[in-house]
Formats: sequence, structure tokens, C-alpha cells
Amino acid sequence: MTALDALTPTGPGPDAAAATGEDGVGPWRSAWRRLRRNPAGIVGAVIVVLFVLVAVAAPLLAPYRPATSEWFGEVTPTSVPGPSAEHVLGLDSFGSDLLTQLLYGARSSLVIGVVSTAVGLAAGAFLGILAGGIGGKVDTVVMRIVDVLLSIPSLLLAVSVAAVLGRNSWSIMLAISAAQVPIFARLLRASLLAQRGQDYVVALRSLGLRRRRIVVGHMLPNSLGPVLVQATLTLATAVIEVAALSFLGLGDPNPAVAEWGRMLVTAQARLDQAPQLALYPGLAIAVTALGFTLLGEALREALDPRSSR
Repeated sequence: MTALDALTPTGPGPDAAAATGEDGVGPWRSAWRRLRRNPAGIVGAVIVVLFVLVAVAAPLLAPYRPATSEWFGEVTPTSVPGPSAEHVLGLDSFGSDLLTQLLYGARSSLVIGVVSTAVGLAAGAFLGILAGGIGGKVDTVVMRIVDVLLSIPSLLLAVSVAAVLGRNSWSIMLAISAAQVPIFARLLRASLLAQRGQDYVVALRSLGLRRRRIVVGHMLPNSLGPVLVQATLTLATAVIEVAALSFLGLGDPNPAVAEWGRMLVTAQARLDQAPQLALYPGLAIAVTALGFTLLGEALREALDPRSSR
């Protein structure tokens, strides 16, 4: 049997059909077809795309400059101006336009969420490749480190890192990414271990290919499906954790800087006077997290070959 024979499903059974996807097309194209037919996935994708567009185009969409106190004189100890022709959603407690703060808050959540997830994914993938690709004592050492990190609640780990590094956006990014590293490491390790016994890996070894080339060039691309799904779901968690850390006072020390979690903090003192100050950022966090969750779940179902049977 040649390497090409090992890499190509030969039988007419369900395993071969699952490997080639629907109608004989490749697994990724088949997954894309299933994703497009998933209503929840479409809704999630629409929410995520809108969130990204709003975050990127915030300077163009926002009617005013962020974190300004231009209308602070209109805010009194007993009232906060509500919606008007000049301010669609009204003002916040600092005299800033509430709509502008929400739009720029989306930008902060997007940047922090994407950067923290990317860093956590890169570090976790590195550890996962070491553990699942090399194995042996390296696998044992890496996984013991991962087990220690997993034994600490993710939010507690993030709070600890943010408290040590200080109150700024970079500390929040590193704090959230630190909590994500063991998740990606364990997931990629499991995917690589599942690939070890596959026929194509045995065939490539029989051809004399080096382990590094087999792992990086063949096993890793076939193991990325679950990792991509987890990255999408982790973005939803990252948006919530960004708001949580800011709510706990570990974000930027400037209370007027646009960030959804900080907006919830400042809204507490005026909930009876202006409940919209907490309603709008709370809805923004919930809807954004819902969008990433729906898209992640739809992506998981699309990448699962059994969903096409």
C-alpha cells in the first residue's frame, strides 16, 4: 500500500463518506455547506459581522468624540438627560454621549478579546504541539503544567495576573490569554493524539519523513478544526471577561474611557435615575457573546462529519 492509498478512503462505508464530505467534496467545503444551512450559525455570523463593523467604523459612526465631558453641566445629582434629538441614547454620568461610548466600547472589547484569544491560542498551540507531537517525557512535563493552570479557576487566574501587572488594557489582555492557554493546549494535544494512529500518519512514517514534518505539515492541519471552534467560543468568553475585569476595577483607571464593563460600574450609582446606563452596555455584552456562541456551536456542528449522516 502506498502513501496515496493510505491517505485516500477506499471503502464505500460511512467512514469514507464522512472523510470526503457530502457529494464527494472535501471535508472543509462540506463543512462550509452545512454551516450556510444552519440558521443559528447565520444569526451568529450576522451578529459577529455587525459587531466587527461597528468596532472598526466607530470613528465614522460615532456622532461625537469619546470620553468627553462636554455636556457635564447638564448632568445633575438627581438626574441624567435621556434620549433627545441631539443625543439619541442620552448622556452618561460624565456628560458624554452614551451612543458614542457604546460604539467605542465595542472597539475596546474587540481589540482586547481578539488579541487575548490570539495570544492564548498561540501559546496553547505551542504547548499542545510539544505534548501531542513529541510525546514521552515532554508530554508528561507539559501536561502537568497545564493541569496546574487548569486547577485554578479562569477568572481567578485572570484577576491575579491583572492585579500583578497593573491597571491597563495590556494587563487585561495578558490576564485573559493566560486563562485560555491550558484550554487550547489540552485540546490541541488531544486532537494530535487522535491523529497518531491514522493510516496516513503510518504511511508517512513508512516513507521515512521526519517527525517534525509529519506533525507540522500533516497532523497539525487535520487537528485544527476543534481548536478553531474553541477559539470562536473563547471570543464570547473573552468579551464577558473583559467586562468582568473592568467591573472589578482592573481595567484602565480613567473612568471616562469607553468600555462596556466600566460603563456598568459607573451606572450602579444611578440605576434608579437612569437605568438605561446599565441596560445598553449590558445588552451589548450579552448580544455580542451570544453571537460568538451561536457561530461557534454552528461551526462545531459543521466540522463534525457525523452531522452529515
